[in-house]
Parts: sequence; C-alpha cells; structure tokens
Amino acid sequence: MRFPFFVARRYLFSKKSHNAINIISAISALGIAVATMALVCVLSVFNGFRELIGGLYSTFDPQIEITPAKGKLMPAYHPKLQKIKGIEAVADASATYQEQALILFVGNPVVVTVKGVDDHFASVTGLDSIVYGPSGQHERMTTLSAAGVHYAIPGFGLATKMGLDFEQIQICAPRRGERINLAAPQESFNVDFVFSSKKYFQVNQRSYDEDYLLTSLTFAQNLFEHPGEISALELKLKPGADEMAVMKEIEALSGDEFVVKDRMMQHEEMFRVMKIEKLMAWIFLTFIVVVACFNLIGSVSMLIIDKQANMETLHALGLTLKDTTRIFLIESRLITLIGATLGIGLGLLACWLQQRYGFISLGGAGNNFIVNAYPVSVHATDIVLTFVSVIVAGSLTVWYPVKLLCRRMF
Repeated sequence: MRFPFFVARRYLFSKKSHNAINIISAISALGIAVATMALVCVLSVFNGFRELIGGLYSTFDPQIEITPAKGKLMPAYHPKLQKIKGIEAVADASATYQEQALILFVGNPVVVTVKGVDDHFASVTGLDSIVYGPSGQHERMTTLSAAGVHYAIPGFGLATKMGLDFEQIQICAPRRGERINLAAPQESFNVDFVFSSKKYFQVNQRSYDEDYLLTSLTFAQNLFEHPGEISALELKLKPGADEMAVMKEIEALSGDEFVVKDRMMQHEEMFRVMKIEKLMAWIFLTFIVVVACFNLIGSVSMLIIDKQANMETLHALGLTLKDTTRIFLIESRLITLIGATLGIGLGLLACWLQQRYGFISLGGAGNNFIVNAYPVSVHATDIVLTFVSVIVAGSLTVWYPVKLLCRRMF
C-alpha cells in the first residue's frame, strides 16, 4: 500500500506531459471545494435558525415541562409532584393552568389561550426579559394577584387588538360539565373580569403574541371551575445540571402518570419539520457534490493515458494490475481530500465572517425580521458528516470507471 500511495502522490504534484491534466485536476478539486463549502454553510444556517427559534421559546417555555399522561389536569399537590420539586438539580418550579376562553372588548369576541401562572413563573422562564410597558420600555413582571384583584398581561399582538390602554377584560369560559343552552347561552358560561397590568409581553412568535393572556393561577382555576388542579408543572434546573439525567430521574419518579418534555419536545412538530428540511438540504447538496466529483473521472482518465508508458515499465518490474488500479484510485482520493479540506476551511471562514459581520442580510433597511442577517451556528457533527460525505462520494464516483479503464489499458 505504501508504494501505490507514493506513486499517486508523485503523480499528483509532478509535471505532466499535457498541462490540461493539471488544469482539469485543479478544476475538479475546486468544484468539490465549492460544493463542500456550500454544504457547510447551508447546514450551519439551518442550525442558526433552529437555535434562534429555540432561544425565542426559552423566554416563555420552561426548561422542563411535566403534564398528565391521561386527561388535561392533575392535582397541584400530587405527592409525586412534590417529590419532583425536591430533586436537588431543580432550581425552581411553577404551577400553571392553561385553557382556551373567550374575551370581550368593545363588543368584539376573541378566542384566546388563558394561562394562569403562580409567582414563580417569571423565575422559571425568561419572561422578565420580554415584558414591556405602554410606551415600549422594558419592565419586570409583577404579581398578577393582589388583595383579591387579578391582573392580566396579554401578548403584544393581542394587546394591539385590544388597545394598550384598556382597563379591564371580560372573560367567558364554558361551565364545567354543561352543554350550551341555545335559548339562553349566557347561562352556560362563567363570566369574570381581569384588570390590566399596563404591560404586555413579546415572544416574537405569532402563536404566543396574538393568542396568549397571562393571569394569576387562582383566577384561571376559578374561571374554569378546577380549583386545586393544574395543567402543567414547569421546572428550571440549576446551572450546570445534566438535563437528560434529570429528565430520566423525573420519569422514574412519575412512572406512567406524567409526561416529561424538554423545550424541543414541547414543540416537537415544528422542530421535526426543521430537522426534515435540514436532511433534505443535505441530500440535495450531497448530490451536487457527487456531480462535482464526476470531473474526477475526466482528470484521472487523462492521467491514466498520460502515464501509460510509466505503468508498462512498472509492470515489467512486477507491478500488478491491482496495484495499478490502486494508484489511480488513491490519486482521485487525494484530489477529493484536497477539495474537501479546502471547502470545509472556506465554509468555516464564511460562517465566521457571517457571524461577525452579517454580510448576507435577511432584508433591506427597516425590515421587521427578528435578526438582520442570516443566523449561523457551526456544529462539529455537521463538519464531520460533510467531510465523510464528500470523501465517500468522491471514492464511489470514480471507483468503477478507474477500475474499468485500468483493466482495458493494462
């Protein structure tokens, strides 16, 4: 194996009788490098969007969410939930109640998701970082219940519909276990009022900003006639805690009664779609790499013809056909290796420049995007996958043509 590698390396860097061979080999390596660079950049952009969206959800969603395995509600003081709260790695826990209701303002009915939260909700999530006052100034979340009066914090889109200067909101929810009386529908609903906190939150996600209304846990439980029950227990872990290990510990404590989810699992459908999109992008770009590798067939074929006299001399000295084939296969792999290495280097450089300077923007001046430039995040697994994909594609592309041509020529 050392001799074929030695010869292939000499052929790669030595002068050829026809300068076109060097040019075609350089073009082959450059084509592979460009395709590899594109693969690195596109996968990194997918990672960037995934982390950007995950970061937005982290301001509203908990690190770990525990919900009932059957039904929608569970006792707030369930013994197993108390044990889960006492896990050493758990920094804080918040009980929440979430259900849809109808709000009425200026005679306009709007279906919203009412989420009742306790006083620990802000510390469990990152809500303090996305709460604003009427003039847009950043504010901290305050208590949502005081002296029997309950307050609400709507999402930005919902607050815009109602007007940020509203004083109170009328909320209607169906009575527990009753069918709507068409003759007197108002009798089939619980109606209560919640007062404005003069604040709103903005997650920059339409599903939250336009549909959610935060209020106190007690108000939500009474409105939906489920006192002492909650729909989820939300947890925040201590810094440095192993999230997967804690989830396994919680699952062991909860048994079959509860479902344990991290942030990705809370939005499983959306992140699954993003994962599929990334996979499809990898497949299509790998196909482009394969097309670029077809240039290798031309350059290696011309090299075989150029070195025919050398091979006949080596055959006379005892070189076998298998070794001859191996020489030119190694030659093609070396060209592929050069292209892959160059492409990964250029891809990493392009990603670093995009992270630092944001050369490729998402729109012109005054756009309404969350970020101005394409987000980029480089993962080591993607670099390894890209490198292996290019090397395998280059090897498989030229294997049969080189083997066939060597058999015919020698």
